[in-house]
Amino acid sequence: MIPTRQFAAGCVMPAFGLGTWRMGEDPTRRRDEVAALRLGLDLGVTLIDTAEMYGDGQAEEMVAEAVAGRRDQLFLVSKVLPHNADRTGTIRAAEGSLRRLGTDRIDLYLLHWRGRFPLAETLAAFMDLRRQGKIRFFGVSNFDVNDMEELAAVAGGGDVAVNQILYNPACRGPERRLMPWCRRRGVGIMAYSPLEQGRLSRPPGLVDTAARHGVSQEQVVLAWLLGRDGVVVIPKATRADHVRADIAAVGLRLDEEDRRRLEKAFPLPDFDGPLATA
Repeated sequence: MIPTRQFAAGCVMPAFGLGTWRMGEDPTRRRDEVAALRLGLDLGVTLIDTAEMYGDGQAEEMVAEAVAGRRDQLFLVSKVLPHNADRTGTIRAAEGSLRRLGTDRIDLYLLHWRGRFPLAETLAAFMDLRRQGKIRFFGVSNFDVNDMEELAAVAGGGDVAVNQILYNPACRGPERRLMPWCRRRGVGIMAYSPLEQGRLSRPPGLVDTAARHGVSQEQVVLAWLLGRDGVVVIPKATRADHVRADIAAVGLRLDEEDRRRLEKAFPLPDFDGPLATA
């Protein structure tokens, strides 16, 4: 059973879902990508993350194909690009995503990253969309502490439910200031690229922990992230064995010794730097 998290504005969502970044870009891979998402749904996943940017809308259409007939069981997340994020553009973008997703509502709608339009315009559009029933909750992505503070001062800023960021053991900088800030205000952290797109180093602490539990190193990383307070993880998987392995990580429990070993292997940086993005 996948646990849930509760965030600002009453947003309750699964702690584990499937990402679709860089899916929908190659028509020759579409059948496999759709099959991977359907397998995830069959195995109990109910959260899918996508965006109008992914595959220039093709990822959203692929999600629609994968979830056909199961929409009411799901929590769908999509995002508006910054260059569309003025008040009218955000509404137009959301309506385009709704058409591509084949649904009448998006459960969580995010501003993909900061752009040139004032945050007040984007939030006003989010609130319009919520009143119209086209989105249920809203949030942001790739926002650092200063961005979040500015956002909190804008009308509607207190209803921001989630900040989706690059977060994994090799990228622990957000733990210094951003994550505590979000936690105090009930803002959830969605960790994209939780496996660093397959590029995570494999120090002995990670290798030993995986061997101790008889699981893969990737499963250890996902379990570590799922054990963090207020964190949702959205790995991408396009192969059936990867989908199964990622979902199995939900049931892996790490103890304090495991956590100490991993956090020594992937130490917290001792200085504040800019928010990393992928």
